[in-house]
Amino acid sequence: MARIEAADFHDIAKPGEARLSPDGEQVAFVRQIPDDDESYESTIHLVPSDGSEEPRQFTVSEGADSQPRWSPSGDRLAFVSNRGKDDDRPQLWIIPVSGGEARPVTEVPAGVGAISWSPDGNRIAFVQSTTEAEREEGLDVDISEEEEYERETPDPRVIDRTVYRSAQQYFDGTRAHVYVAHVGDGVIDAEDVTVERLTSGDVDFGSPEWGDASTLYYTAQDVGEDPDDSNRYSIYRYDTDAAEAEKVHESSGWGAGIAANGEGDLAFLYSEEEQISIQPTELKVLEAASGEVAWITEDLDRGLGYEAAPQWGPEGERVYFSTPDEGKTSLWTAPGDASEAPSRVVRPGAISTAHVGEEHVAFAMSEWDHPGDVFVCAREHAAEPGLDGGSGVEREDCRRLSELNGTYLGGVDVQEPEELHFESEQGEVHGWTITPEGFNEDGTYPLAVEVHGGPHAMWTTAGTMWHEFQTLAARGYVVFWSNPRGSTGYGTDYMQAIERDWGDVTLTDVMAGVDLLTDRDYVDEDDVHLTGGSFGGFMTSWAVGQSDFFTSAVSQRGVYDLTSFYGSTDGAYSLVEGDFDTTPWEEPEFLWEQSPAGHAHKVETPTLVIHSDDDYRTPACTAELWYRMVRKQGTDTRFVRYPREGHELSRSGEPGHIVDRIERIARWFDGYSEYQDAERALDRDRNDGLTAGEDENGDDENEE
Repeated sequence: MARIEAADFHDIAKPGEARLSPDGEQVAFVRQIPDDDESYESTIHLVPSDGSEEPRQFTVSEGADSQPRWSPSGDRLAFVSNRGKDDDRPQLWIIPVSGGEARPVTEVPAGVGAISWSPDGNRIAFVQSTTEAEREEGLDVDISEEEEYERETPDPRVIDRTVYRSAQQYFDGTRAHVYVAHVGDGVIDAEDVTVERLTSGDVDFGSPEWGDASTLYYTAQDVGEDPDDSNRYSIYRYDTDAAEAEKVHESSGWGAGIAANGEGDLAFLYSEEEQISIQPTELKVLEAASGEVAWITEDLDRGLGYEAAPQWGPEGERVYFSTPDEGKTSLWTAPGDASEAPSRVVRPGAISTAHVGEEHVAFAMSEWDHPGDVFVCAREHAAEPGLDGGSGVEREDCRRLSELNGTYLGGVDVQEPEELHFESEQGEVHGWTITPEGFNEDGTYPLAVEVHGGPHAMWTTAGTMWHEFQTLAARGYVVFWSNPRGSTGYGTDYMQAIERDWGDVTLTDVMAGVDLLTDRDYVDEDDVHLTGGSFGGFMTSWAVGQSDFFTSAVSQRGVYDLTSFYGSTDGAYSLVEGDFDTTPWEEPEFLWEQSPAGHAHKVETPTLVIHSDDDYRTPACTAELWYRMVRKQGTDTRFVRYPREGHELSRSGEPGHIVDRIERIARWFDGYSEYQDAERALDRDRNDGLTAGEDENGDDENEE
């Protein structure tokens, strides 16, 4: 068996966006795999839900396809794709399920997203972000007459919004609006499709969802004197016959996912406004007949995941939703009137998407022994109790429809995690560990400690970290990861335990797990290495500023100064106001003491700093500050910055960068470990030992 390596990322396929056909006989899903060092191939595949055949590729390998959506009759599949384009403006496409070529049905200036079929199958609602000039000139609905239309980048940028950029791009005067493409009942070309915009104004709209054939619901960030500085949002009902919109409700929350049934009952997300960043995301339903609001999750001590979208069952009486749940993902259901407590439908592993059909639930899922496949299980299990002890359906009760990485997995040694429940001075903590390839309990090994981001997130035994954990284990490290206080999936009190103290509370739980493992004879307590990204980067830099316990560390895309973060991030500045219940002008000294930069002058641990140039969630300015302060102390450090990348580097960055990042983490650890025959990274040629340093034949380009 070969050992898992960082470069294997190029060979690993992942599924997503599983969708059952209306008759329940097929599942459409997206299969994504790296195409080269800079891009991915994303195609739509179909597979029978009874597992009678292997998945088959349904769309051609050209560009990136996403968001497969069945027409209500099941005869067509709509999707979003940038095929034939050399930019980031994916268009809406439709392909007949019985066979035939896919055709583009829009020619609009911005990327199409959040697509939704009308119940009569004649229209598709979608969202795109356009400028005021495009809307005034009608270019937002059709640019087919414009030769190689390209939106100009403002020079200079004049900013008059509180939040003016997000992810890895500036808004540049654009606003998200809701559109409808009139596609008829067949497959037609873009020139025969009429696109109309339903919304107007200097406001962001989103989440279009149909009720009946003449009613479309959507959200709007239009509440308060400065909507950018508000977590409240409105929900509108749009009558397509009368071309009129009516505001039906107002809520507050991080995300604004909604779902409507045919009777007009509306499921929506809610979080308390006060310190909203540490409040769980709840699910409520606005009942159309009475106008009353039913609180679906009132008695469920689990919050919905960030930007989770609820959905109604086919009969329109029960609502379905997913939550982090003690190291797994649970899909829950409850009647729309909240007359019963939620019950689990499935709790098999790390579910990334789920779709409810007449008889089945389809989902993409990753587990410890595979990085992702498509599964279905019976929807009838919705009747099983959840809060009364029922766990819902486990893996063995589900049907596996794909083995996307069967050949690859058959040739590598995958390490099975050991589940850990251990005590810190604050209470029980949940975590996992894997041992190196060829593990010998009489041997001794270095320990690699990983800390998750968020901070209000949850790790599992799989998901996006599957490859990184397995790669480190294959290189000879015992790997440990956990869900310390602050994590979701363990109840509100657990999540809120880090209020006004991200650093010490989290570190206490992490170190309790480290102590557990270093007490084992096969782990060397003097050879322990630490890494993490985002909040995990905060924790890595915080930990090395508190002690010299760790042998080496790699801090990735972290927050290093809370005040600078407050001023330079996107809407995530709410984390300072919510989690710390303060602002930089109220308690500047407190925020400095709670920041890793406030302790950087004490860092003695060799620490690599990794960041992305276009990361507007945790902007590079705070990483620059921390790196310079540590370097001024004479401590071993290096700053690695990835161009063209944003905050999602480790999850969806360019494949070459993802591989390079993992290799640099391992190389940094190796240089300070007594168990690796390697020099410090600082003493080696810049690309020595990295895939980036090899030519196409695998030879080291640095060798003479």
